[in-house]
Amino acid sequence: FKLERMEEAAAAYREAVRLRPDIAPAHNNLGCVLRLLDRLPEAVDAFEQALSTDPDLAEAHYNLGAALAQLTRLPEAESAYRRALSLRADYGDARFGLATLLLSMGRFEEGWPLYECRYQQTGFVHRQTAQRLSCPQWQGDALSGRSLLVWQEDGLGDMLQFSRYFALLKAQGAAHIAFACAPALHRLMTRVDGVDSVLHHDTAAARASDYDCWTSLLSAPLHLRTTVDTIPRPVRLAAEESLVEKWRPVLDALPPGRKIGLVWKGNAKHHNDANRSIPSLVTLAPLWSVAGLSFVSLQKGQGEDEARHPPPDQPLLHVGSMVTDLADSAAIVAQLDLVICVDTSIAHLAASLGKPCWVMLPEKDVDWRWMYERSDSPWYPHTLRLFRRERGEEWTAVVERVRQACVARFGVRE
Repeated sequence: FKLERMEEAAAAYREAVRLRPDIAPAHNNLGCVLRLLDRLPEAVDAFEQALSTDPDLAEAHYNLGAALAQLTRLPEAESAYRRALSLRADYGDARFGLATLLLSMGRFEEGWPLYECRYQQTGFVHRQTAQRLSCPQWQGDALSGRSLLVWQEDGLGDMLQFSRYFALLKAQGAAHIAFACAPALHRLMTRVDGVDSVLHHDTAAARASDYDCWTSLLSAPLHLRTTVDTIPRPVRLAAEESLVEKWRPVLDALPPGRKIGLVWKGNAKHHNDANRSIPSLVTLAPLWSVAGLSFVSLQKGQGEDEARHPPPDQPLLHVGSMVTDLADSAAIVAQLDLVICVDTSIAHLAASLGKPCWVMLPEKDVDWRWMYERSDSPWYPHTLRLFRRERGEEWTAVVERVRQACVARFGVRE
């Protein structure tokens, strides 16, 4: 198992349960391997077999819940998570699994409080934040006249999505709001309503005692009691005019017609990158059959090599390598007609700029923020459209639906 020789591990566990069918942990371990092999129905069977042997094995209830969630058997997944927690009240993985499940189901009232358990999870960066900062963590009490340090501990996309809360925190009476965040966000965030100063993490940590309290943007929905029906409007980002002018000649070099931004790969370090990133630019080739479209690569890091040397029948203006931060990206996106991307920060950037954005979602482990079965998002009700990869589908099927949507929006196929 630790050597990631999963097929051999599955065979070994099968032999173990054949020899000793009464050992519940062996069934549970078999289920874990099968889940990693994406053999989810078999994994469910193994977890259920473990529980038939030992109904009080909390780990098997948690693992069953995770597998059922992947199969979108949501009520059963919820029951399994709750059973794990009834057996082990301090079971952090089960609490976090239940939290994200409830959030993905739109049950925010219970989901947000549970989501705070990330600060107790030993393997999460959030716990390190609480240990690092020397001022108290904000618990939703009055902010009037107080200084607040907002600390980035999640991804760039998270910060863009939840930056809508800065103005609301300011409206609570905060005298000064400082945002400690990654350099890629600095120029963009200085222009966001409610942000008084933008700092590097190290600088902010050294000055933490100067602030009355600190919080994460992802805790703001809890303290401001956000429900699905009261999600605040997205922050309306505005591209810096001087940067728009800087990038205009680059984009004006494209042929006349519609300009479409593309991102087909996310951050390679993301835990779900293998599912959410499209393996190759070639997979998007059908989009080039739609007349009157020119494509702009916003790809950063992973995928840049492909973007620099696209296939001959997929001409592509690659600007990602020239971009220094998200302020540059915003200036480019502001001049496009549409962004088509996988689940990455550019989706949140485009939608927050008020730009139409189509997001291609993976078939499994879809992030909780995109919820289930919807083709829209309550977080971006007027700008964002979701194209979901159904179970058993290839990415090509998703791309074909996107191509058809391009035809419907922009014209006819050549």
